[in-house]
This record gives sequence, C-alpha cells and structure tokens, in this order.
Amino acid sequence: MLIRIGGKQDDSGAHVKISAAAYPAPFKSGLEYSCAARGTWNIVHTGFLLPQSHEIFICAMGCLRGVVLTAAEMGFSHRFSTIEIKENDVYEGTMEDMITDGVSQILDTLDYTPRAVLVYTSCIHHFVGCDIQLCFDILRKRYPHIDFADCYMDPIMRKSGLNPDQTMRRQLYSLIKPCEKSSKKLNIIGSDLKIDTACELFDIAKESGTHISQIQDFDTYEGYQSMGQAFANIYVDLSAKAAAETLEKRLGQKALYLPLSYDYDEISTTLNTLRTLLGLPEKDYRAEREKCDKAIETVRQTLGGAPVEIDYTATPRPLSLARLLLTHGVNVTRLYCDSFSAAEKSDLEFLQKNYPNLDVFATVQVKMRELDRCRSCKTLSIGQKAAYFASSPYFVNIVQGGGMYGFSGILKLCGMITDSWQHEKDTRKLIQIKGMGCSCHGVC
Repeated sequence: MLIRIGGKQDDSGAHVKISAAAYPAPFKSGLEYSCAARGTWNIVHTGFLLPQSHEIFICAMGCLRGVVLTAAEMGFSHRFSTIEIKENDVYEGTMEDMITDGVSQILDTLDYTPRAVLVYTSCIHHFVGCDIQLCFDILRKRYPHIDFADCYMDPIMRKSGLNPDQTMRRQLYSLIKPCEKSSKKLNIIGSDLKIDTACELFDIAKESGTHISQIQDFDTYEGYQSMGQAFANIYVDLSAKAAAETLEKRLGQKALYLPLSYDYDEISTTLNTLRTLLGLPEKDYRAEREKCDKAIETVRQTLGGAPVEIDYTATPRPLSLARLLLTHGVNVTRLYCDSFSAAEKSDLEFLQKNYPNLDVFATVQVKMRELDRCRSCKTLSIGQKAAYFASSPYFVNIVQGGGMYGFSGILKLCGMITDSWQHEKDTRKLIQIKGMGCSCHGVC
C-alpha cells in the first residue's frame, strides 16, 4: 500500500459529514481493511451456543486458519473438527463423497457422541454445484440419533441475500422440534450475548406469570429443545429477523420484534407492546425516563464537554445512542459506521437535520489503516473499534449492545461510561481477544 510522505492526510472516501451520508451505504465498496479490534462474534462463536453440539467446517486451508484459532481461543477444540478441501477435490467431482465420508470419519472417531452436529460448507460448494442436500440426507440416515444442521461459511453472500451472520442465527434454532405450546413461555432469540434479566422485559414477564428463556440458559440439548414450547419469540436486533420468521412458519411461534433502542418513546412503545401481548395494562414509564435523564446528566457533567466517539460494533443502534447523548448535551463528535440499518433510518434523518457536522468514518476503508489516531484531548470511546481508531484508553468495552436493553440498559451504560472515563484500560490487550463475552471469557 502506497503511503503519502508529508503533507495532509487524505481521508476522502473514508470520511463524510453525516449531512452528506447516503443511506444505507455512506461509503463505496472496494478493497477492505480489517482493524485489530476483534471483540465481535463470528459464526463459530454463535454455533457453540448450541449445547452438546459439535462443529465441522469444510473448506480450504486458508479459510480454516481463522475458524480453528477461534475454536482454540474459546477452549472448544474438542467440540470442533475440520475437513480440508484440496484442488483435486474440486476437479475430480467427488465433493459429495468427501463431505459424507469426512463427516462420518470424524463422528466415528470422536470420544463422545454429540447430540447435534453443525456442518459448515463454504463458497466452493456453491461454485461447483455440490448437492449439499443429498449429503445431509445420507448423514441423517447413517446417524439417526444425531441431529444435523446445515450451516454456511460463505462470505460471498455478505452483500446479497442473507449474510452469514443472519444465516447462522437462523440455523442455530433450526433443530428445535415441534411440541405443545404454552401461553406462559416466551423466548428471546438471535442475541449472541444474553439479554440482561434485570431489564424491563423480564419485569413484564414476571408480572404476567410468564417465563422467558434464552439459548444461553441451557447446557443440555433437552433444555434447548424446550424452547419449542414458547408461543412467541422475541428478537431485539434485525439480524435475527430471518430466524424469528422461520420459526413462526415452521413451529407456529409468533415473531415479535422488540427493537433495542435508546429513544425513550420507542422503548416505551416496545415495552407496552409486550405488556399488551401478555394481557397487562400499558405504562407511561415516566419514572424510568426521569432516572435516565439524571444518569445522562451525570455523564455530561463527568465528561465536561470531552469528545465522544461511537462505533457500530458497540451496539446495533449507534445512531440511536448518538442521538440520545447529543440531545442531552453530551459532545458526540464521531461515528464509525460502514452502513446504516433500516432500524436507524429515522435516527439518521434526525442527526442529518439537527447535527449536520457530526463526522462519520468508515472502519473497513483502506485509508483507515493510516489516518491519524492521535487526539488533541482526552477522548471517550464507546466500542472497541472507536477505541482503536482514537488510541484511547478511556473506552466502554462492549460489543453488540453488551446484553443491555431498555431503560435499565441506558442506566447501566451510563454507569459504564462514567467508570470508563475515570479508569484507564489496556486497549491493546483487550481489543485483540475474539468474541467478547463468549466462553473464552468464562461467561457462556
């Protein structure tokens, strides 16, 4: 990569004022850069949420390197196997045999019998027209006591159709079998990190005598299967939409989108949607709003006008969070977002109108590798990528919303911001650990 020696750094293509940011893609797609912040989850982490399961990845050696390291970092190498595709496997037309025989050899030599096996095929299987369904038909006949889920490691689908993350969230629940439903059971699905049981969703459920389950609650396959008893599935992130809609069609479980948000009105509407569903009267949540106002005011006073930078890996709703903080006087100066989700369109329009000079930076644009990361003053970063690009030891170390939700989530986040401002972190050490909050951190 060529680097200009001397002169002003050129951030064109990697930076835009939010007033000029196009929806949904503010930056042109091209050669991409991956920074050192690794805390977000990938399909390996997500698959391991399925208890008593085994993962098998089938792809070329270059692709296997990353997933093998992920499993090793999690301490789950005993639940993980690979089948390497070589050139002769492609041109000899034996891809189906390689899958069925390879998976069979692995299962016959394991020192335990998994209840479920997640088989990940890759891009090459699509390119050569491999009959993947035939492979699964054969495997299910050979091993009737094991449930098989067809999973996919296909980065070619990142920008068309369901991306790998959305597909994995759907397939994670594909093995739940039909069973009798209970009007007093709900699930929260599609969240890698367990939603905080102290949030208002659980308060509402308790008030109505309803139990909420999450896949993180279970360490047995039977427990996972009990999720089929829920009459509805709550999802808080649009990336889980396909999962919820598939379960609604297959099992008759109502798909209920209760979005993660930092807007008081949206939160109140969402919570009252659940209250209505469970036969409870609506609530104005005035007291909760006032508590949040006080907490954010404490944040504003603590930061004293210092710049705040937010990235999209910290929360699925970075624009909503920026809107909340800005409208309460907190000095948000930068957002790191490569695209804007449909859930954030109204927040984008609000920020464009009311805070047109807010800076938006890409995270994958190649110029981000060399742009100046020094700040003229102490900066608070929310998210690992923001901390990396700002070279800031003062950062809120969360990914994917951190399991926080609703008014209680805002209160908890405010506490984390205050603490992060007062205590430095070892940014270099923390952000290079893959899959923050997964089993390699002793949480799952």
